[in-house]
Parts: sequence; structure tokens; C-alpha cells
Amino acid sequence: MTIQTPNGFSLDTSGKRIVVDPVTRIEGHMRCEVNVDSNNIIRNAVSTGTMWRGLEVILKGRDPRDAWAFVERICGVCTGCHALTSVRAVEDALQIKIPNNAFLIREIMAKVLQWHDHVVHFYHLHALDWVNPVNALKADPKATSVLQQSISAHSKSSPGYFRDVQNRLKKFVESGQLGIFKNGYWDNPAYLLPPEADLLAVTHYLEALDFQKEIVKVHTIFGGKNPHPNYLVGGVPCAINMDGDLAAGAPLNMERLNFVKLKLQEAFEFSQNVYVPDVIAIASFYKGWLYGGGLSGQNVMDYGDYEAIQGQKKTDRLPGGVILNGNWNEVHPIDPRNPDEVQEFVAHSWYTYGDANKDKGLHPWDGITDPQYVLGPNAKGTRTNIEAVDENAKYSWIKAPRWKGNAVEVGPLARYILAYAQGVDYVKGQVDEALGQFNTLAGTQLTAKQALPSTIGRTLARALEAHYCAKMFLDDFDHLIANIKAGDTSTANMEKWDPSTWPKEAKGVGTVAAPRGGLGHWIKIKDGRIENYQCVVPTTWNGGPRDPKGNIGAFEASLMNTPMQRPEEPVEILRTLHSFDPCLACSTHVMSEGGEELARVTVR
Repeated sequence: MTIQTPNGFSLDTSGKRIVVDPVTRIEGHMRCEVNVDSNNIIRNAVSTGTMWRGLEVILKGRDPRDAWAFVERICGVCTGCHALTSVRAVEDALQIKIPNNAFLIREIMAKVLQWHDHVVHFYHLHALDWVNPVNALKADPKATSVLQQSISAHSKSSPGYFRDVQNRLKKFVESGQLGIFKNGYWDNPAYLLPPEADLLAVTHYLEALDFQKEIVKVHTIFGGKNPHPNYLVGGVPCAINMDGDLAAGAPLNMERLNFVKLKLQEAFEFSQNVYVPDVIAIASFYKGWLYGGGLSGQNVMDYGDYEAIQGQKKTDRLPGGVILNGNWNEVHPIDPRNPDEVQEFVAHSWYTYGDANKDKGLHPWDGITDPQYVLGPNAKGTRTNIEAVDENAKYSWIKAPRWKGNAVEVGPLARYILAYAQGVDYVKGQVDEALGQFNTLAGTQLTAKQALPSTIGRTLARALEAHYCAKMFLDDFDHLIANIKAGDTSTANMEKWDPSTWPKEAKGVGTVAAPRGGLGHWIKIKDGRIENYQCVVPTTWNGGPRDPKGNIGAFEASLMNTPMQRPEEPVEILRTLHSFDPCLACSTHVMSEGGEELARVTVR
């Protein structure tokens, strides 16, 4: 059976059904089903969020000043971005302006999170979709050294260095304890790298593993700990005392700030000399694999973030907006307050808005989280052991957000397409330089509009954004030091801390450029307590199911028309889905008000 979706995708459900459950190396639990034709090309895709949990409902009736500490636990990977979004929403509702130092510290923390998340995503969650670590045993360390020196000025590039790593890897493989390398499809012809490139990538996998524990120390200094650093409505909880020591109770003195600067500089050098060059080099060996674009070639969205100066949106380093129908010449403004813009639908989600509103979209300020777990009439299996979902019915614990009725892709790729289309100089320079290097290595002549809307482009945009964040957090740090030198040590505004100063009713919205895309929290406050709280997270935008009109979301669209070498070894499915860095933990929230068990699912 062939179905034409309103957003331009032809779905054919007649071919062989392939099920990937669970999709691993992501945060949370996800299931993917595809239909492939006789040539093993994907002609239909279904993305299902299979995990359910709760934070939004349990916030009702609580103090809005505490909301950040609850919602921060939505995810253990992107840690502080939910807390930052939450305090922004509360401050928006109560009209609180934070001090410039608090703004800069928050910006540094957000960009450090972005950098860390992107590096961990590529090397430890996504690289193995492109890199064959077992094949690295065949590499010539001298040739790997030549490859390294040809793509960057990384200080660790000697043949002896790569030989030592290769020997470590050999012992690891020969021990029979492959750990995360176990059960890989290492003989699948979908892997295209030569052994020397595999050894290069595995070496940097280990380097990234070492450094990722260093960069998060910035969060422990500014926020007390990582994951889940501390935040504060009205500013940040860390005091500045340049004349004191840590024993005096102020976590920020000159010694701590110097340590932060060192880690920021090391991160900048890593993304410049390792991360970005690796992605470009690896991509050049996959030059013919420009699949996985999906919605990124049509509709992309982001709220915009990273103001250079607090409150001056015109100076956004990543300005956001919406592009529809692949028209880069027109960027639509986005207003998260407008009830006609951001809406969530549940026609194919395991929630209900009531029979009268089953096809209606709700703005998050009016959002409802009411579970309705019912398998469709054409589903196969049981409630606790689904063999195949029915995509014509409800099939996911993720809602389906839409912007003015349009399915859109969010994420670093969306932000970079929007910034490139709007002529942000730094972004244009990054993209053009990276694309020039790619074309030289690959022998191609691709333009940005040809290369970016793809799985490779999505992976490249994440690397470029990480390095852009490194540049920005160094700039933000310099501004923070300048403020302190000028005598400004304020880090919090407590004028409206007392609820007696609040209006009887208020509502606000906070948005953040989270690692996986545009993140929004909407809050309603009444009589000093939370009346309603809704999160619409990036994986909800990307991983949501069909809407009432039949439009498919970004995950599903990205898999369409992708050829598979061996459908029983779904490397290509994992490659594209991992490029989004799905976070199902973020995107599915439900719990009964009383906290009682709603259902029990047995995972076999």
C-alpha cells in the first residue's frame, strides 16, 4: 500500500518489515520499524518512543523557584540545559532581569555543555556507525601519522603514538572482552574507511574519553557539580570574591577562574585540531552517501540563542527562525508565545485530549499530559511484547509538535542552515571552509545546500557548532573577567525572590539552543504555585509520530529512500538516527498525580 503524505513523502508499506528495538547508543528507549523494497531501499519508516516517565505533572502545585531542580533530571546527558530553560521561563513570567555576570556564567556553562555533549556524541555514540575499530588493527601507523598531519596540526601525530594505541587495541580485541565493540557489524560493506582512518578515529575516541571528564570541571566550579549543576532563579548561585580563598565560601576566585580559562582553551584546541578535522576526513570517504536529509532539506526551526549582549536579540550568534519548503531566501520569525505557532498533536501518540479534541493541536501553555495506551487494530503482538506497531493508530509515547501545522527538523543542522541562510559571517566562514576541505579530499564540488541536508551534514554541523561554542565561551569568559576587573561582582538579583512580590497570575516561556535542538519550557503560575508546566524538547520535534494530517516527523523522514547493504544488519538506520543524537528520556513524560503505578512493561 502506497500513501502520499502532505509533506511530500511517498510511503510504501508493502515491503519487508525490519524492526530495530531497542535503538542503542542513545538516551532512553526507542524503536524503529522500516519497510524495504526488493532492492533493500527504505520505503516506509516508523519511529516509536517506548519509554514513559514523569516530571511535568508532578510539578503542579510546587514552588516555581524549585522547578529547575526537577526538570534538570529529565536527562542525565544534556544535564543543565533543562535547568537553564526553566529559570528563563520563571524569570520571563516574573519579569526578573539577571546581572550581567550571571548571564555570562550561564552562557559559559551552556556552551561548555554544548561542546561536551557534541564531542561525546560523535566519538562515543555515533563514530562507530562510520568507524570500524577492528579494521584499525590492519593499519600502518606511519600512514596514519601522515593522514593526521595532512588534516590538522594536532600535537599527537607521531607513528609511535599511533602504534602504541594500536597495540592497546590489539590486546583489547585478543582478550575477547570487546565491551562496546561487541556485536558490531564489522564485516558489513557499509563501512568504507581504510584501516589508517579507522586507527586515527579510534585514537581520538580514546583522547576524547580522557578529555570529556576535564571539561565538565567548569560546571563543577560554576554550578557545584556535574551532571546536574546548580542554578538559581534570579542569577547563579556562585559568589565572586577575588580577594578570598575557597575556604571563605566564595567558589569563584582568581585561581578557579584561571583553571576555567585553561580548560576552555584546551577545549577550543581539541575541537579545532581533532574533532572538526576528523569529521571532515571521515566524511570524505563517504562522499557518495548523501542520504538521511529528510526534513532538513525542507523545513527547519530553532528559537535562536547565544546573545552577545544580554537582552539584545539582534546580536544573536545563532539567530533561529523557520525555513519552509527548502526556501533559504525566506526565514520566518518564530514566537513561542503565539498559540497558533507551536502546537502539540496526539492523534498518533499514546495520550488523549478527549474525543472532541483528538485531532486538535494544543499550545504548551494549555498542554495536557493524559496517557491513553491503546494498540492499533493492525498492530501485531501484545501490549507488553509488540511485534509491529500500527502507524495508522497511536504508536508512540512522544507527542507530535508542529510549527503552524508544519513538521520541522530541529538541531545543530537546523541552526546552521538558518544561520547560513541569514548570512551569519562566522557560520558562513566555517561551512564554506569545511566544505572546501571536504570537496578537496573527496574530489567533489558540492554546495552547502547540497551537502548540509544529509546525515553527513547533520554530523558536520554538530562539530562546527561545538567549535563555534568554544570560540564564544572564550569571548564570554573575557567579558566576565572585564566586568570583575571593573568592580562588578554581582551574580544574583533577589529583588523578586519573595512570592509576595509576584502577581497573582503569571506565565512565561524559556527557550535554549540545547545540544539536540530547540528546547522550550512553558510555565503558568497562580497564587505563587505552578498551575501548569510543559516541556517541548528537541527529540519531541524530531522523533514525534505522524500528525492528524499524516505528515511524518524528522526521524521518519530521514530514513526514507536510504539503501541498505544488509537489512538484517541495520548500520544505515543507526547511522542516520544517531546523527540526531536522540534523547527519548527528554521527550516522554507522564506520571499519575498520586504517583501510583499506571502500567508495567516487561522488556524481553
